[in-house]
Amino acid sequence: MNGIQEVRGSIPLRSTIFPRHLGENPDMAALKSICVYCGSYPGRRIEYSHAAQELGSLIASTGRTLVYGGGGVGLMGETARAAMASGGRVIGVIPSHLNTKERAYHEVELRVVETMHERKQTMADLADGFIALPGGLGTFDELFEILTWNQIGLHGKPVGLLNVAGYFDALLGVIEQAVREGFAPKTARSRILVGLTPPALLEAMDAYVEE
Repeated sequence: MNGIQEVRGSIPLRSTIFPRHLGENPDMAALKSICVYCGSYPGRRIEYSHAAQELGSLIASTGRTLVYGGGGVGLMGETARAAMASGGRVIGVIPSHLNTKERAYHEVELRVVETMHERKQTMADLADGFIALPGGLGTFDELFEILTWNQIGLHGKPVGLLNVAGYFDALLGVIEQAVREGFAPKTARSRILVGLTPPALLEAMDAYVEE
């Protein structure tokens, strides 16, 4: 499957993969900046941290900028540190009330904003595409807002889920149920790219063509 997850049911996943290795030529990357949504906790599985590290490193090694929430803890910190260790540019966007030594990662290019809403808008403006790693309510909030903006035509950028250890299976099931029951268009699901590995997901996002 080239690391792209098959979708159960009748709602197709649009994820054409081209036979190109991401590490070969950074200039070939279609998306120059990737916003990563992820948890401020590490989660219970070591696979989550490993996936965050691999994604951060890959974003940097393919010549892209990492845009994220500016934290130095949990999966946010793992992703940012891996990108920096691979020589990448990392932009963190954090609201002033979270800009503390305990939470903020001051080694990155940190942009401090006033509100959570301004944080999400700034991250969206800076990014060419969006990836959600496992996370909690904040990650879900960011993910669903950017998906809603896509649905109502505010942007046409690709949105992907890195489905580590099946973490997003239940969430995808809820979206598919909303489509089946007539509360969301089929594109609410088909526009979400779901990958099992960072290389496969980034290739799918580079190849994405808006419906």
